[in-house]
Amino acid sequence: MLTPLRLRPCLLGLAALAAAAAPVPTPTPNGPLAPPAHDWILPLFTREGYRELTAKGSEVQPLTADQLEVKMMTVTTFVGGANPKVDAVITSPTATFFIDEKTARGDHAVRLVRDDMTVDGEGWTYDYNQKTVLIFHHVHVVFHSALPDLLK
Repeated sequence: MLTPLRLRPCLLGLAALAAAAAPVPTPTPNGPLAPPAHDWILPLFTREGYRELTAKGSEVQPLTADQLEVKMMTVTTFVGGANPKVDAVITSPTATFFIDEKTARGDHAVRLVRDDMTVDGEGWTYDYNQKTVLIFHHVHVVFHSALPDLLK
């Protein structure tokens, strides 16, 4: 099942997240790109200085000059300016960020939690430019609000 979800523009500023995660050195022929960073946290702010997004991972590892792998990823987005409120939380055991494409992907489980719904599934892609999350397998959506006109 393919499930597109439109998300607010601030959700998962992946391009900024991936670009700011760590400088990625040029690969050497005989060694790894760089050692992984542990207990990684990246806060992102709006131009006005308000909290927009916080990304966390137990480990972030550069794979190539264009790819980062994050283990135990949690991304929390905020709305509300000076009085920030959590908008959404996305979690996954692993995610690969593609900096040039401005996308993130994972083959494992993903969970998106908002006040109005929770979405679980496996195999996912986030497209920063389109502001969408696609979940490909075993999708389960729970709405936490009334949907009176859903079947009309």
